[in-house]
Amino acid sequence: MNTVEHAHAEGGCDCGSVRYRLNAEPLFVHCCHCSWCQRESGSAFGLNALIETNQVQLLQGQPVASTLPSASGKGQTVLRCPGCGVTLWSHYAGAGEAMSFVRVGTLDEPASVSPDVHIYTSTRLPWVVLPEGVPAYSGYYPAKELWPEQSQRRFRELKEAAGRGGRS
Repeated sequence: MNTVEHAHAEGGCDCGSVRYRLNAEPLFVHCCHCSWCQRESGSAFGLNALIETNQVQLLQGQPVASTLPSASGKGQTVLRCPGCGVTLWSHYAGAGEAMSFVRVGTLDEPASVSPDVHIYTSTRLPWVVLPEGVPAYSGYYPAKELWPEQSQRRFRELKEAAGRGGRS
């Protein structure tokens, strides 16, 4: 994985009302170039660290949830600071609330995280240059081929716990 030690990495919103800590390493980091992420971020891409929601510890404040449309038609739940409105993380229909897509830019040290994969590059902006050595896909990617075994194991455990109603 292209990230440095992130267990206990902290982050938060612009106004400081909401603070959080990651209590585990991210499973994987996506750099998504789809037009939806471009619009939602107001930038060229969205950079998300995937992590189990139970590993995202709120230290201060309480984000508010709202649902945005998504390309899948199933929507995306975003969690934002109620004061400044910064999106801190989101949940997609595939894994639901059990998995958080933490916005890397909200980490205190976002430069310490780099993408493990670039996705939906078919709609990337033409001036974005993809780095050599990082997998890139025109659409989504084969997670079972790219995720480290430890991340795959954690994801299987997450799905199994969700199948038991979240009980461990």
